[in-house]
Amino acid sequence: MAKIYDFKALNNKGVEVDFSQYEGKVLLIVNTASKCGFTPQYDGLEALYQKYKDKGLVVIGFPCDQFAHQEPGSNEEIAEFCRLNHGVTFPLMAKIEVNGDNAHPIYKYLKNAAKGTFGNAIKWNFTKFLISRDGEQVTRFAPTTKPEAIDDKIAALL
Repeated sequence: MAKIYDFKALNNKGVEVDFSQYEGKVLLIVNTASKCGFTPQYDGLEALYQKYKDKGLVVIGFPCDQFAHQEPGSNEEIAEFCRLNHGVTFPLMAKIEVNGDNAHPIYKYLKNAAKGTFGNAIKWNFTKFLISRDGEQVTRFAPTTKPEAIDDKIAALL
C-alpha cells in the first residue's frame, strides 16, 4: 500500500516537493483558506510548528478554493497573506483541489487512509491529517478541531 512518502506535489513557488524527504517526520497536513471562519487557525498551526519543528514535526498547508471560494488568490498572494497576517513559516504548497475528479493524489490517499465521519470527502477548509513518523498511522481531525487541541497527539507521536 502507498504511503505519504510516495507522493510529490508542487510548492507555492511551483517547485516539485518529493514527500520522501519527510520520511521519519511527523506530518500535519491541512487544507487551508485565507477567507474562512477558520483562517485564524493559521496562528495555532504556526505555534505547533514552532513548538515541535526541532523535534520532527512538519506542518504542510495545501491551499484550496473548493469551499465557498474562500481561497481566491494566487499562490503568491496566499503566501504573502499567510506570512503578513499569521507569521506562517511552515511549508505552503500550490493551490489544489481536495475533492472530486481533480483531487490531488495526496488528498485521495489521505481521504482513504483516514475516512471522515460522513465518508471520504473533505467537508471544509482546515481539515487536518496527522501522520506518524513511519507513515503508517493517519488520523483525521475536523475543521472545528483547533490546532492546540491536537498538541498532545502530536507530542505522543514525536
